[in-house]
Amino acid sequence: MNKSGVSRYGPPVPGEIVVVKVGGSTLGEGDSTSPDIIELARRGFKPVVVHGGGAVISDWVKRLGIKPEFVRGLRRTDPETLAVAVAVLCGLVNTQLVAELNGLGGRAIGFSGISGGMLKARVLSEDLGLVGEIVEVDPAPIHAALDAGMIPVVAPAATNIEATGAGDAILNINADTSAGHIARRLEAAQMIFQTDVAGVLDVNRRLIPRMTKRQAGDLIAIGIAAGGMIPKIEACIMALETARTGHIIDGRVAGSLIACVEGRDVGTRII
Repeated sequence: MNKSGVSRYGPPVPGEIVVVKVGGSTLGEGDSTSPDIIELARRGFKPVVVHGGGAVISDWVKRLGIKPEFVRGLRRTDPETLAVAVAVLCGLVNTQLVAELNGLGGRAIGFSGISGGMLKARVLSEDLGLVGEIVEVDPAPIHAALDAGMIPVVAPAATNIEATGAGDAILNINADTSAGHIARRLEAAQMIFQTDVAGVLDVNRRLIPRMTKRQAGDLIAIGIAAGGMIPKIEACIMALETARTGHIIDGRVAGSLIACVEGRDVGTRII
């Protein structure tokens, strides 16, 4: 128990921050993510939404005839690709999500990691181009929105602290990683990833309902966790430096976010 009487591993209580990372695979017609976020705010929690949109970026890159380049399996971000990513994430996807939340009766406000210098980063690798690793998070814009009773919706992009000009002033950032950094800096009670799978699966494709940070790291080390699940697990581990729990759940299931915040057994819990 902490000083407030809340269990170290228990669910959040009204007034506490819950960071929810959503992606294109869990947003759309029939999805309950946005109604659940509105319900969390109505109950007195402080949801902070971080979103991705890689599939939408890929679609627009293809439409514009930009040939993708990959380095060691990772997409290289050249200036053309960055322009599309910023336009899609910080413009189209962010605005659509804010409009959806507001249309459901919420008070959402959109940000990018550039807003107010929220996310600062340096180039991760010259081979990857304009892809960054976060070195600093300023939570002031998010706290200001929360204090005003709003739901912050954050698109992943960062200011390049090593920029030499306008051409490299913005860096593309992994949305999962951004969510982990933001949750840690906000000292959120809970970090929740909405995905299109049941949670973290073992070698026999069975759901792992609960694991420690060490066990989660081992899954990555031995190759059981792979692909897009790796940054989600790593982000949960990062957030757990200050958060009580991290969760990876199936955002396609109606009410799963509410159930997770209520402490029910949903997806995978990392403690």
